[in-house]
Amino acid sequence: MIIIQNHDIVQQNKSHIAFIVSSGIITGMNAKKNKRSFRGGIRPIRLLPIGYLAIILLGTLMFMLPVSSAAGPMGFMDALFTAVSASCVTGLSTIDIANELSSFGQAVLLLLIQVGGLGFMTFATVLFGVLRRNLTLLGRMSAAEALGEDGTGRVKELCACAIKYSIVIELIGAAVLYIRFRGSFAPLKALWFSVFHSISAFCNAGFDLMGNFESFTRYCCDPLVCLTLSALIILGGIGFAVIHELMHARKLSPLSQHTKTVLVTTAALLIAGFVFNLAAEWSNPGTFAELSVPNKLLAAWFQSATLRTAGFNTVDQLALRDGTKLFNAILMFIGGAPAGTAGGIKVTSLAVLLLTTRAFLRNSPNTTVFGRSVSPFAVRRALCVFFIGLSAALLSIAAISFAMPDAGFINTVYEVFSAIGTVGLSAGITSAAPDAVKLLLCMLMFIGRAGILTVALAIGGKSNEAILRYPEGNIMIG
Repeated sequence: MIIIQNHDIVQQNKSHIAFIVSSGIITGMNAKKNKRSFRGGIRPIRLLPIGYLAIILLGTLMFMLPVSSAAGPMGFMDALFTAVSASCVTGLSTIDIANELSSFGQAVLLLLIQVGGLGFMTFATVLFGVLRRNLTLLGRMSAAEALGEDGTGRVKELCACAIKYSIVIELIGAAVLYIRFRGSFAPLKALWFSVFHSISAFCNAGFDLMGNFESFTRYCCDPLVCLTLSALIILGGIGFAVIHELMHARKLSPLSQHTKTVLVTTAALLIAGFVFNLAAEWSNPGTFAELSVPNKLLAAWFQSATLRTAGFNTVDQLALRDGTKLFNAILMFIGGAPAGTAGGIKVTSLAVLLLTTRAFLRNSPNTTVFGRSVSPFAVRRALCVFFIGLSAALLSIAAISFAMPDAGFINTVYEVFSAIGTVGLSAGITSAAPDAVKLLLCMLMFIGRAGILTVALAIGGKSNEAILRYPEGNIMIG
């Protein structure tokens, strides 16, 4: 006997809503109208990766134009890699951005970073609102997927807030950075550097204009630059829904379960990264050893903040100890919060998995956090994200190890987790990689930005088993 179960519909999870609508199973809507809209068309879950692919293709073509390069037209592979890295807000690069891109090319790069950081569906939704046009159900569902919303009710509001908050935060960041840069560069160049790096930091992209792949190593001991960039990185990484809730929070109104989970987990990861990097690199002559104690604290804090998927660095990443690289790779894999500019499996997935493990060890039937239960669907989703992401990373590590045996295993691990976490910190592999490895890194960056589970669901076929429940069997575990 087969029992129909409505649990996943009641959960209103965005991925399953998209799946259900695309299957023609619609509740509380005009079924005939929506069936006509989706039958034979693009499934909502597929619109996000398709949109990112379109942006990447356009960016590749723009970078291949002679006007984008400061020294002759860019080759296809470098143009593709740069477009992928910018659109997926990663920061890994095969070229020296400051010296090989023209002013036009840098402007294209910055536009791709901004669109990739906020998400193209955010811009599309706001543009439709400005033109007084209604977004289709497909568009609203896709925007909800991008923003991490279970329903479409707050899509327009959150998209407008995302752009508003981004502009305000990036302008404040640029103004503060200009205070420092105006003393080192000409006024117009200082202004451009301030705007570029503020947007790059808030979007967790990690691209810089310092030249020669040195990132912000010259500002390693500069509190104004390091603390400003780290603040922008963290704000971009916690997600627009969290920023929106914090901006409208009232004294007597408790924060949501999601916001509390994001803030607590992010704080814990920042502290863990700071303490570990400080202790592990304290006496390393290639990184912290020559710094004063206050500057060691500053360098360790910035290293921890940039692991939230930003990609800037103030110390030589290749000189980090192997144990530090491995620990940092784990932090890069975790990434930031959903519906933000960061990548990775997301801090909420980590929190749910840890809380589920705790509940099992305590023989508790429910996963709980802050006095509320976590739905079984959310637990399964977190498990899938972790398993698929880790599998993709491990297979890529094996492939690159065969293709570049002299690169070093731990450096390969560092580069792969940096790519799939859309971080951008490099141990030197990307710039020396053959085309096949570059393509693999492009795939990892794309998966990390479009969403590990989103890409998996977009590739997967439809199945009626999503709403069926079969009799239980028994499999021995452990």
